[in-house]
Amino acid sequence: MSASDLLVDTHGRVVRDLRVSVTDRCNLRCVYCMPAEGMPWLAREQLLSYEEITRLARVAHGLGVTGIRLTGGEPTVRKDLPLLVRMLNGIAPGLDLSLTTNGILLAAMADDLRAAGLTRVNVSLDTLDPERFRAIARRDRLGDVFAGLAAARRVGFSPIKINAVLMRGFNEDEAVPLARWARENDYELRFIEWMPLDFQRGWDRSRLVPAADTQRAVDAEFPLGAPDTSDPSAPATRYRYRDGVGSVGFIGSVTRPFCGSCDRMRITADGQLRTCLFSHREYDFRAVMRAGGSDEDIAARMRAAVLRKEPGHLIGREGFVQPERGMSAIGG
Repeated sequence: MSASDLLVDTHGRVVRDLRVSVTDRCNLRCVYCMPAEGMPWLAREQLLSYEEITRLARVAHGLGVTGIRLTGGEPTVRKDLPLLVRMLNGIAPGLDLSLTTNGILLAAMADDLRAAGLTRVNVSLDTLDPERFRAIARRDRLGDVFAGLAAARRVGFSPIKINAVLMRGFNEDEAVPLARWARENDYELRFIEWMPLDFQRGWDRSRLVPAADTQRAVDAEFPLGAPDTSDPSAPATRYRYRDGVGSVGFIGSVTRPFCGSCDRMRITADGQLRTCLFSHREYDFRAVMRAGGSDEDIAARMRAAVLRKEPGHLIGREGFVQPERGMSAIGG
């Protein structure tokens, strides 16, 4: 593949990772993501079909994309998700297929997802306490998450990553307990800073727990080694514990952004390409496909979109405006 075939922006960054939201719906109502009621869900006909998703992924792969992550909303609530995984797995041998999920339905479909070709899972989990889980997620489903994690291990997903969001005055005291639990259970824990992507626009910088604070708390209990710099495009700064028992990562999306090395683009459930979580511009690929556009048309539009990829978000700086869509509609 020549350099001219790749998805390169004006800052020299090469897009190699595609995040695909398969639905905007979710079976939780986490307080940092969406309100308890009244979400404006997409109609079924607005969603990309599995055939349309696979077509976009195939074109993106031809332009250098090597990894595809399925997201939502909660992707496992979309009917026949293993079928989509199987279709994507047929694009090319060795394609890195992963899934971000809350884990609630994972126990029921882990076998089918693994057989279809899924390689890795990231499970969102912000607390180990049932009552606090209920307060955060507004649902009493922590036991289902643990069952999903057990199923993920049984079928051979590796690594199994845990994504945790901490909020000051709510669950910032979970840093060390989560780190201890992840070490004991051989999970790769990632702490992610709370970002202004909630539908209710309730983000408050004063409640943000900076990655540096979380890192100090974990390091004080379980000393950390030097950071792993082997993958400069990775969003997490990853550390192995000095005693050799596992690793932990910190994603400082707000306080120490990694925009300069970002290699991602996103397709929303209704077929809009976004080059950044905080973009205010979307590129409509659903319309291109449904109007009879060719693969060459899709490829040209992808190149044009990536060429205009923003240099970075402006969180905390003058001029920042939160995107109209929330995280569950964009896809994480």
